[in-house]
Amino acid sequence: MRMCCFAVIAGIVAVLTRQELMATESPPAKPLNILILYADDWRHDTLGCAGNPVVKTPHLDRLAQSGVRFTHSYVTTAICGVSRASLFTGQWMSRHGNTAFSAFKTPWAETYPGLLRANGYFVGHVGKWHNGKFPAENFDFGRAYSGVHWYRQPDGTEIHVTQRNENDAMEFLRTRPTNKPFCLTLAFFATHAEDSNPKQFLPQPQSMELYKDVTVPVPKTATDEAFRKLPPFIANEKNESRVRWHWRFDTPEKYQEMMKNYYRLASEVDATCGRVLAELEKQGVLDRTLVIFTGDNGYFHGEHGLADKWYPHEESIRVPLIVRDPRMAAKTRGQINDDIALNVDLAPTILEAAGIQAPAGMQGRDLAPLYLAAEKPTWRNEFFYEHAMFKSVDFIPASEALVRKEWKFFYWPDFGLEQLFDLRTDPFEENDLARDPACAKQIAEMRTRFAELKAAAR
Repeated sequence: MRMCCFAVIAGIVAVLTRQELMATESPPAKPLNILILYADDWRHDTLGCAGNPVVKTPHLDRLAQSGVRFTHSYVTTAICGVSRASLFTGQWMSRHGNTAFSAFKTPWAETYPGLLRANGYFVGHVGKWHNGKFPAENFDFGRAYSGVHWYRQPDGTEIHVTQRNENDAMEFLRTRPTNKPFCLTLAFFATHAEDSNPKQFLPQPQSMELYKDVTVPVPKTATDEAFRKLPPFIANEKNESRVRWHWRFDTPEKYQEMMKNYYRLASEVDATCGRVLAELEKQGVLDRTLVIFTGDNGYFHGEHGLADKWYPHEESIRVPLIVRDPRMAAKTRGQINDDIALNVDLAPTILEAAGIQAPAGMQGRDLAPLYLAAEKPTWRNEFFYEHAMFKSVDFIPASEALVRKEWKFFYWPDFGLEQLFDLRTDPFEENDLARDPACAKQIAEMRTRFAELKAAAR
């Protein structure tokens, strides 16, 4: 039944075969074209190829087969606007200055779209912006919109935001000048909820048969006990993450309805990604195009009794990252990389693929040596996470962290509270060891390193 349901969407998608996605053995000359497929509120495990037992993402799975999938990709701030500013600037929030949804302070000439356009690229942005007023004048093709799932068109008909994303992306690709390299950032609104709508997630009608007869597994930590283990300034009914949990997940029936619709939105994004990739193949430029699929932040699916993002937990800060680079040799495609990749790494990676030197102010690193170099480069094993207080400490308090794959140090600056989690034995971050005498040496070392990386971010 599930496969039949999936055919509702998959049957109308131009499915790329693995051979069609494979690049030629001859490395393409720079500059590469650039395509960024940028999902919203899409956490790292919302992919079939990442082992999700429910969601179907065949096109993104095929993209991963022909590139590299990073299993430990993180954002440096888990909120829409700030993370998007970090994508464009290659900088931590502390440097680019957007602490919520305002314009970032970094000069446009030092962003990847600005640098690409100044170096002869035809540059487009489609979809969500969330960094103040959209600077349409800085793009050759710019259309910014988000916030709702359905739009009324001039003829009175309605169009879904993901279909609108697709139409605009196709127009960009089909009308672009063919004598210039191009860069398109396709910034989906899905899978973000429509916050003001009680239904929250509103997929297209043809998707409603998807997952109809599936029971979505409930997370291990989606319990009141796990919620009560959180600090009291989170574990209360005023906190916005708890408020939104009530919107979406506070009954078993609501949980199933919301998660199925969330996954339907994800499958719709996957279908659009498939069509866009098929268009690149049809135009004969797929093997000259760097393709990146990622997201702006993770998402609580009820874990810890919470919804949305913001805080330093794994569910909130880990995002999918698939890179299909035509410079990869055939024998290296389909690899999985577990190094720590960050959203601030994407701008320098894009610029390097275009043959443009990243500005000194960019704080990320080019990811390409991790999958192209004969010898693996020395790489980070930790990073500093930051999120500003939003509206009030009751609404969304500030949070910071030192993140490693084995250990994580939380700091809540509004309250001066430290937490410590051993991810090797406690992957769900339930048991705070900050006051355990046996961990005194560990927390002292991490506290010092946390302060060093926090200073470096600024």
